[in-house]
Amino acid sequence: MSKSCRERAYALFLSVTVIFVLVFTPATGVYAAEGAVTISAPSAILLEASTGKVIFEQNADQVCAPASITKIMTLLLIFEALDRGEIKLTDEVITSERAQSMGGSQVFLEAGELQTVDTLIKCIAVASGNDAAVAMAEHIAGSEEEFVARMNQKAQELSMTNTHFVDCCGLTDSDDHHTTARDVAVMSRELVVNHPDIYQYTGIWMEDITHTTARGSSTFTLSSTNKLLKQYQWATGLKTGSTSKAKYCLSATARKDDVELIAVVMTAPDSKSRFEDAAAMLNYGYSVSALYRDENRDKIPDMNVKGGVQEKVPLAYQTGFSYLDVEGNDIEMIQKHLELPESVDAPVKAGEKAGEAQYVLNGEVIGTVPVLFAASVQKAVYRDYVLKIMGYFLL
Repeated sequence: MSKSCRERAYALFLSVTVIFVLVFTPATGVYAAEGAVTISAPSAILLEASTGKVIFEQNADQVCAPASITKIMTLLLIFEALDRGEIKLTDEVITSERAQSMGGSQVFLEAGELQTVDTLIKCIAVASGNDAAVAMAEHIAGSEEEFVARMNQKAQELSMTNTHFVDCCGLTDSDDHHTTARDVAVMSRELVVNHPDIYQYTGIWMEDITHTTARGSSTFTLSSTNKLLKQYQWATGLKTGSTSKAKYCLSATARKDDVELIAVVMTAPDSKSRFEDAAAMLNYGYSVSALYRDENRDKIPDMNVKGGVQEKVPLAYQTGFSYLDVEGNDIEMIQKHLELPESVDAPVKAGEKAGEAQYVLNGEVIGTVPVLFAASVQKAVYRDYVLKIMGYFLL
């Protein structure tokens, strides 16, 4: 082969190599360099919390046993009950005989023992106490069965289509108790984004609680099952799990430079590798991620109203805006454009959409935020016009 032929062949080889090194999955919009993340677990996913954007995934829809990662949904329902005012952190919860009988990870609650909701959340989040989870389920819903029904209802609301719960703690080995890495990421995101107070618990490495029973008081030390808290600088939580069927699972959360990532590892072969896999994914995520945020606190000019009691109506953004770039774009080049009509006909109802803010990068719209009417304006009638004319003369 001549030198020129060898050079052309080598150039072709390099081109083909570049094409195959970059992996793009159109269905998920996930970009990742092949080999950029090497993990031992068969199923995993990495996403950014505020946007929900998936950065990396590997067999994320593979159905797995969740073990104690189940308790993420249990904690979610507890915090929702707190938000609704149905329970308070200071409420005392009575441990039932059934709660006491739970095996596996436990904090050794005794039947009749009183503990506050606050303490039981610590027992669940830090030490993965099955007894504490059942005690809280019974306190909120009357029975674990009813609480589990609510867990499954919440899973449906969150479109966790491959998830079904049988208990509130994950101790069961039933095939009917299952989930996926993607679904775990979904409920993890729901918990941490809407209930960030969970970090006050999941960040605890070690803490004592007091058992007070008929035999007197004794101290019990809660020790975190999440070794990543000591092994990874930016770790904030969230939950571990392990059974002989589920093997070793982890939903890991971390925050660095105001970027919050969630890494879920399912069915890892051993405890050490689940933490190594999570750290590898988190490191990769932080190496490629650039997060753009706009709190949308700037004032939008009032919109003219035709035929209304008032001539103008105030406007407001519905929400802030977040965008995660993992492709190396300069997020400083993102521009916001308001797409609004010059005027609107009365009547106008507060909360209805007036237009939108569009965010543009490299000539493409990367997201929108609705702009809403911030007040209602009634349609003017004859009397309103008379009063308005009289007002002009009195000026």
